[in-house]
Amino acid sequence: MSLKAVLFDFNGIIINDERIHLKLIDEILIAENLQPQRNHERQASLGRSDRACLQELFANRGRVVSEEYLTQLLNRKAHSYILELEKLEKLPLYSGLEDLIFQVRSRSVSKGDSRNLKIGLVSGAIRKEIDLVLERANLAEHFSVIVAGDDITTSKPKPDGYLLAVERFNQKYPDLNLQSQECLAIEDTPAGIQAAKAAQMQVVGVANTYPFHMLQRCCNWTVDYLTDLELERVIEVFSQK
Repeated sequence: MSLKAVLFDFNGIIINDERIHLKLIDEILIAENLQPQRNHERQASLGRSDRACLQELFANRGRVVSEEYLTQLLNRKAHSYILELEKLEKLPLYSGLEDLIFQVRSRSVSKGDSRNLKIGLVSGAIRKEIDLVLERANLAEHFSVIVAGDDITTSKPKPDGYLLAVERFNQKYPDLNLQSQECLAIEDTPAGIQAAKAAQMQVVGVANTYPFHMLQRCCNWTVDYLTDLELERVIEVFSQK
């Protein structure tokens, strides 16, 4: 078996924007005359889609909202997110991200294989937010498949997003014949790790959001920073299976 695709999470792996999301969700709740998030709710939201989090937050406060209204709130949040990022002179991207993408792409080119390593993204964030960051960071061209929160009705820790990514890779590259076991997921939260594991993928846990020791229990590899990930060693382990 060989490694064929590397799948990145978005919030917490590509961009350090947790503070912005928590602020915007609180603003939605307050605008709806509801209490802002409690500490345990903030913790529980990490790694899950905005839709799933808002549904739960409203339910916890005794409010039932339709899917249509929830979509309106998410679009409002996405617009606010764009405005927040426009205030920033520099995006808060995680150190080592561009270098890791370069490693994946350069290794693929050096092998000269038409079925080289693919790069994808699986996130609960909605597509507008992902596209904005990738375009502004000049990274969009590297991600041949993106699964956003708009694309699925479930949220991590369900594996649906990762399974859809595999399906989309095979649609885009009919000769790839990609299997879930040939994918490496890069995640920072237990919910994301569980999702990738449930899809039968191997996982690198990056201690951007949770302590190293917590991730170490449930990941195939754990690193403090993206810069610590030794891609060649990971590829070697895949080739031995």
